[in-house]
Amino acid sequence: MVSDNVRMIEELVGRMAALLEPMQAAGDPRRYFHATYLRTTIAVAEELKRGGFADPEWVERWDVVFADLYLDALEAALAGREPTRPWTIAFGAPADLPALRHVLLGMNAHINFDLPQALVAVISDEQFDDPVLLAGRKADHRAIDTVLAARVAAEDAELTAISGPGSLLDRLLRPLNQLGTKRFLREAREKVWANAIALSQARRQSPDAYAAVLAQLEELSAAKVAALMAPGQVVLKLAATGFGVRVPHTAASPAQFTAG
Repeated sequence: MVSDNVRMIEELVGRMAALLEPMQAAGDPRRYFHATYLRTTIAVAEELKRGGFADPEWVERWDVVFADLYLDALEAALAGREPTRPWTIAFGAPADLPALRHVLLGMNAHINFDLPQALVAVISDEQFDDPVLLAGRKADHRAIDTVLAARVAAEDAELTAISGPGSLLDRLLRPLNQLGTKRFLREAREKVWANAIALSQARRQSPDAYAAVLAQLEELSAAKVAALMAPGQVVLKLAATGFGVRVPHTAASPAQFTAG
């Protein structure tokens, strides 16, 4: 019997696949990130079935909430509505940018802006105060890096097949790009966890406080996506500036820092 959560993942994959087909037919550059994300979602689903997470039910629910934030933004853009600022910038990237750049823009918007929101959607403020439970949540949060890191070489090959081998410099930098992408994912996710704590702290205060921190996160995330639009080697820029963003923290409970 298929569990409700597995069914949710299957429905998510179906929804993403249905959106990809017309984007591919139209040559929409947003298809590069979308196809990468679809393959990654399938990889996460396979890791869930393998038993690679401490709390698979929670990870499945989190994965769907996380993906919905991106899909809602994409569907708004496809319908002619303006999504949040990080996605407005990422979706508005020039079509002639390399496929890798489109993927990195989408990853940046999704990880920096959407992921902290997804975490606070599936971790209550009371759970943020539970050091044992939170340690498990963060372990699963980090375990996602293993899945993503395993996809880096395969995704690089996919994008090279689409865009060609590129310049001599691109070819020389490819191993660095793969290693750098893995490191940047880890760096960004540490900041994501800190930003989720900041959102939880603000949520405890008031809806206005939460909205203010979320607005800060949106501004910082949008600025990071915009910075990646400039010409040059993206990974070299990330080596200098980092992939993630960090909102200021208010006072945090000891349990939060113990688990973080």
